[in-house]
Amino acid sequence: MAQRARVACVLGDGFEDSEFRVPYDRMRAQGYEVQVIGEHAGQEIAGKQGKERVKADKGIADARPGDYQALFIPGGYSPDHLRIDRRFVEFVKAFDRDDKLIAAVCHGPQLLMTAGLVKGRTLTAWATVQDDLRQVGAQVKDDPVVRDRNWITSRKPDDLGKFSDAIVEALH
Repeated sequence: MAQRARVACVLGDGFEDSEFRVPYDRMRAQGYEVQVIGEHAGQEIAGKQGKERVKADKGIADARPGDYQALFIPGGYSPDHLRIDRRFVEFVKAFDRDDKLIAAVCHGPQLLMTAGLVKGRTLTAWATVQDDLRQVGAQVKDDPVVRDRNWITSRKPDDLGKFSDAIVEALH
């Protein structure tokens, strides 16, 4: 049996609980290894709804993009907190530079925007983030899932089934 892909999940406090849990569980159920990358290894990261508490498998200082085949960016407040830290921004840039899968939902594309990657790309996000993306030159669609080359983006918790399907299909 072929080795399943390893997926990096960048996560910070205030993530949207379901936007982490639903795709995470779906990828794991399909046999993919998903490693949570926080500010430091062992960090306990809390979801904004109070339903999820996740321990970081690795800290960003020890995470190497070359060790992963894909990047998963849940929404909520997490991406806004993470984009302050240039190490997370550079981590995201490396995945795009290597044309690896990047899956971002809700506010997740804020990290792509901060990395300077969205101009000329087609994607979706939470309604208020869609406006920000347009301002920096992205083509925005208000669809449950938008695919553009190595990116899969989604809008909100209601879209998580389709978003998770698209990730698993792309990893196959």
